[in-house]
Amino acid sequence: MELVILSGKGGTGKTTIATALGEFSKNVIRIDCDVDAPNFYLFYEGRDIKKETFIGGKKALIDNCICKKCGMCEVVCKFSAIENYKINSFICEGCGACTLVCKYDAIQLKDEKVADIFLTELNKGIISRAKMEIGSDGSGKLIAQLRKNGKNVNEDGQLTIVDGSPGIGCSVISSITGSDAVLVVTEPTKSGLKDLMRVVKLCEHFDIYTMVCINKYDINNEMSIEIEDFTISKGLKLVGKIPYDNIVMKSINELKPITNYSDSIAKSAIEDMWNNIKNNIKIY
Repeated sequence: MELVILSGKGGTGKTTIATALGEFSKNVIRIDCDVDAPNFYLFYEGRDIKKETFIGGKKALIDNCICKKCGMCEVVCKFSAIENYKINSFICEGCGACTLVCKYDAIQLKDEKVADIFLTELNKGIISRAKMEIGSDGSGKLIAQLRKNGKNVNEDGQLTIVDGSPGIGCSVISSITGSDAVLVVTEPTKSGLKDLMRVVKLCEHFDIYTMVCINKYDINNEMSIEIEDFTISKGLKLVGKIPYDNIVMKSINELKPITNYSDSIAKSAIEDMWNNIKNNIKIY
């Protein structure tokens, strides 16, 4: 069973909830697919048991010792990545057109390192994660590899909890493709409802079982009711309503899962939500 935690934007409490659900499950594989801003692993101590270099594509490189400065590469480049016989690596798409028109073989396509990817052993389970290179973009291919690495070490049919990227872009699509269920974390604001609608529409397109959680529901009861009405109209399960809790900020600052704080009202609400999730998707 693979459960993906999503949100329409950052800052809704997605990772806090993903971390807590991982703690309530006694046997879990964690995957941090929020590769542009990974923080799932920060809540745990562990050791890296595997490290790989992830190559995301190619970049063109001009050998100035061979280049005759004919300018054909600049003419053919559709991305305006070549100027004054130099290639801007941030603009180059690695299409290879420049290599085809260069009569002197002065341009080569070189592998582009996008990230280091890790399997990290925790005191409870394993997390699959990535550390991006500066300026790199989170890609669907990278996230697909992280999920594959998680599956490769899931020998006992453990639950997999995926901390997905916010939004509805390529990385989110790669996070949910082939998954079993999605939990969308939203907040009781107008923008929160609109973001929820977009994520739900995406999940509908991929025909994935979708549940909803309202975080900090009590800061705006009127909007919480609107969100509940929306979930009912879509036939979705509202599995959790989590109250505002100052202890959540303390847990983030101390980099400890909210489950470590016995007096947290958010912790109690997430535990109730975990039981609802288990009943809805048959996790045992």
